[in-house]
Amino acid sequence: FPQLMGSYSLEENLKPRVQWLKELGMDGSQVAKAIIKFPQLLGSYSLEKNLKPKVKTLRDYAFTDKQIVRILSTFPALLSLSSKRLAHRLSVL
Repeated sequence: FPQLMGSYSLEENLKPRVQWLKELGMDGSQVAKAIIKFPQLLGSYSLEKNLKPKVKTLRDYAFTDKQIVRILSTFPALLSLSSKRLAHRLSVL
């Protein structure tokens, strides 16, 4: 994990993602839990092109922000799914 941290810029990668997770409604412990479970949140995926659209997809399926926070705290790797695969999985619920 420390090696992964060294490859990301604090200003360009880490701060914006942590801020975004907090804006979703996560508290500090939930952000930490999500990052520990899925460190790729810190920079492997574009915030604008990947992460935010996936949260929009969850909202489109009528998940509340509170539910989204719970989902991402528990299973943050959900954000690694393609938009098509995520929509498919949500459609079978």
